[in-house]
Amino acid sequence: MQRCPRRDNISFEITGVNRLNMNRSDRNAGVVAVLVIIAVTLHNPTWASLRQNMEPGTRVNRETKEIRVTAKKYEYDPSVIAVKQGDRVKLIVTALDHDHGLKIEAFHIDQLLKKGESTNIEFSADVVGTFPFQCSHFCGLGHKGMKGELIVEEAPHDSEEERLDASAGQFGNR
Repeated sequence: MQRCPRRDNISFEITGVNRLNMNRSDRNAGVVAVLVIIAVTLHNPTWASLRQNMEPGTRVNRETKEIRVTAKKYEYDPSVIAVKQGDRVKLIVTALDHDHGLKIEAFHIDQLLKKGESTNIEFSADVVGTFPFQCSHFCGLGHKGMKGELIVEEAPHDSEEERLDASAGQFGNR
């Protein structure tokens, strides 16, 4: 044990020699390890599905709903896209004539679409409603009319009878 004088003539004892030997890089490595564990945990798909299960009115859909869309001469095809609440959506969008854009403000999507290239846009359709989308890259005189709609329909809820049938089948009739 070592005594260290302080300026105000009060002394204290240093008992943890290991604490004194711990340098800043040791602490930084520990902090980085904790941050990595937190990041991996938050981005794990299992955690995402658990979070969805906790929210009322949502359903977990482990598969991604892929929808092919083309953009050309001031129109999208299809111009109306319908999905269910809780769906994981993957839009595969191809600009056929020249560069276009796709903006769905409600889902914070604003993507440049390069001519001739397929662009993947993925998001979770977690909000019910009808949401406009439009071209966000000037493409000519009809640019302002290049619009469409994303319709997110409420996920179907199982009826009480279906739930009872499913639970009876799960536990067996004795």
